[in-house]
Amino acid sequence: MLISVVKNLAGSFWSTIAIVVIISAIAVAISVGAFGLRVSGGLALYFVIWWVLLFAVLPFGIRSQAETGEVVHGSEPGAPALPALREKAIWTTLVASVVLVIAAAVFPLAGL
Repeated sequence: MLISVVKNLAGSFWSTIAIVVIISAIAVAISVGAFGLRVSGGLALYFVIWWVLLFAVLPFGIRSQAETGEVVHGSEPGAPALPALREKAIWTTLVASVVLVIAAAVFPLAGL
């Protein structure tokens, strides 16, 4: 069910941007309000977590043009046929938000 919701939300560029911004703002607000991070610290930590997780999520579900049998003339046969970058941006945002809240909750326990 969540997969179909993400696919529907990733239907357009603007809806994807809106979802990413809204979920990111909620995660940073939770980490700032509940765990005492500064806004700049919460944004910086979220930025790093988001980019690291994006590179972890990018290879999921990728099939190359050679595997699908639809190689575009002049392109690398190993290039992705359908990269689904909008969906991956939403998935990365969801996972990064959870990781940010967990990291912000652990900071006081570690004395940071």
